[in-house]
Amino acid sequence: MKKRNVEQCEVAEGSGNVFADLELPDAERLQIKSGLTIEINRAIQRLQLTQDQAARRMGISQPKVSALMRGAFSNFSERKLMDCLNRLGYDIEIQLKPAAASTGHLTLAIA
Repeated sequence: MKKRNVEQCEVAEGSGNVFADLELPDAERLQIKSGLTIEINRAIQRLQLTQDQAARRMGISQPKVSALMRGAFSNFSERKLMDCLNRLGYDIEIQLKPAAASTGHLTLAIA
């Protein structure tokens, strides 16, 4: 076994939102859209759908399904992603509650 000298590197704990850690604008929205896109991919795999079958079921084109499967969700609204999930057999519940701070936050919980 070879031994190598490894330089010390600084490690920072993330916030749980990679988009916020990268200081991107609308980080909460990006995290929501990312989570919805991941769940769409899981549903397509679980249902063993081809991209063409998934496109017909979700009411979008096959190239858009391909884009979603590559994680390209920027051209989709949260509402459209939720509509796709509905068409793939998901119920979506939106829960509202008073915020602890003066400004609220968006979160996604997948059961």
